[in-house]
Amino acid sequence: MQEATIKFGTDGWRGEIANDYTFTNVRRCAQGFAAYLQAKGLADKGIVIGYDKRFQSENFAAACAEVMAGNGIRVWLTDGATPTPVISYAAVHQKSAGAINITASHNPPNDNGFKVARSQRRCDRPRWLKGNRSAHSSGRIT
Repeated sequence: MQEATIKFGTDGWRGEIANDYTFTNVRRCAQGFAAYLQAKGLADKGIVIGYDKRFQSENFAAACAEVMAGNGIRVWLTDGATPTPVISYAAVHQKSAGAINITASHNPPNDNGFKVARSQRRCDRPRWLKGNRSAHSSGRIT
């Protein structure tokens, strides 16, 4: 079975839970981001990971934390559902490389998302994943 294509928008990716937004695909995104942090020499700064109250968001965030930790990257994982601005602030406060936020924001309740923010207080178009096929060689990333 071919892996799903993951298409990124302005600051991340979202999809329908259990259709294309799966633990496998979330882990693929996390691995791509981990590889980017390592390639840019930012891995030692760590990463903040937070989530909202959508279905399974806490578990998707935990899966991201496992991938990051497996790559030797320190993780600050929120201990509950957390608003997006607080997650961004935590990245700045911890002087981390950035943050992963598991949320689909204002999108339909059946969706969830993997959003990336750098600690420079702005969201960042995830160019890191587009050119990083080595972390997920069998899948297509656009």
